Amino acid sequence: MKCPFCGHIGDRVVDSRESKEGELIRRRRECLGCNRRFTSYERLDEIQFMVVKKDGRREIFNRQKLLNGILAACQKRPVRMADCQNIVNDVLAILYEKPDKEISSNEIGEIVMDRLKALDQVAYVRFASVYRAFKDVTEFMGELETLIMKAKSKE
Repeated sequence: MKCPFCGHIGDRVVDSRESKEGELIRRRRECLGCNRRFTSYERLDEIQFMVVKKDGRREIFNRQKLLNGILAACQKRPVRMADCQNIVNDVLAILYEKPDKEISSNEIGEIVMDRLKALDQVAYVRFASVYRAFKDVTEFMGELETLIMKAKSKE
């Protein structure tokens, strides 16, 4: 591993720790050139999945892009980062089960909205407003009324 401080190629691993989910290994390294320490992260190389967009275009599934969209919907809400990552993991689990390794953006959006609806209704409405691209206030209000009716029926 190339030292980020001096550019020396040699180093030794001082400490290795696996993340709680087992998806990542954090390694503390010490440069053999300048003796400074730095951290590297090791992640399993994932299979390339394709997302089929609404207009038929295909693009490589981007985990971070999906997570950023979920985080934007959950901004200033009492939703834990782990919950947002679990939603992304749910989408990936569905992708791993598919034989063709493709998923439509519609399917991704429905999965995310389903999980957000159970997690935080405000985050759900935020995500739905972008995902469904409500054309006017009437469509948006219709979705809110559906949520209100479901909430009242649970009481």
